Amino acid sequence: MTKKGDEPLVSLEESVGSAIKELRLRHGLTIAQVSEQASISRGMLSKIENGQTSAGMETLARIARALGVSMSMLFSKYDVTASTAQHIKKGKGMEVVRRGTKSGHTYHLLAYDQGPVKLFEPFLITMDDDSEQYPTFQHPGTELLYMLEGKLEYRCGQDTYLLEPGDSLTFLAEVTHGPEKLIKCPIKFLSFIVYPRGAE
Repeated sequence: MTKKGDEPLVSLEESVGSAIKELRLRHGLTIAQVSEQASISRGMLSKIENGQTSAGMETLARIARALGVSMSMLFSKYDVTASTAQHIKKGKGMEVVRRGTKSGHTYHLLAYDQGPVKLFEPFLITMDDDSEQYPTFQHPGTELLYMLEGKLEYRCGQDTYLLEPGDSLTFLAEVTHGPEKLIKCPIKFLSFIVYPRGAE
C-alpha cells in the first residue's frame, strides 16, 4: 500500500473487493447466495472480496448483476462518471438475488445505483403460489408498495393490509414487514425503497 500525502491508496483489486463485500453485506446476503447467482465458486468470490485475486470483466459483470448494481459501483473510487438517465425496456430489468428469492420471490431491479451512495431501489416483484413460508424484512428507509396484479395480505408490524391492484402501502422499513398470505396468484407489485442519506 502506498500513500499520496496523508491518504492511503489501495490497489484496484482491494478497492473492487471491498466494494463487493460492502454491497453484499448491505443486502444481508451470504457469499453462497451471491456466488450461486453469479455462477462463480464461493472460494473465488471470497478471494475477490479480500483483494487476493483480480477478476475478469465478465466475472465482475456477473457479480454486479447479482448484487443489482452497475459496474461503475464496483469501481467507485476510480470511476465516478455517471449518466443522467437510465432507460430500462420492458422485461429487461436485472434479476437479482435478495432474501426470499428461494421462497418464490423474483426481484427485477428497475434501476441501479450510479453513485457512491445508495439512494433508492425500485423492484418489480413477482410471487408464485406455493406452500413455503415467506420471510420478513427489516431495513433502513421508507418503502412504498404498489399492487399491479393478484391479491395478498401484507404484514407491517402488528397490522395486516389487504392489497389489490391499484392499492399502495407506505411504511417505515425498520418495522418488520413482509407477505402474510397469498390470496390470488400470480401476484405482481412494485416496491420502491428510499434510503436515508448516508445509509449503509
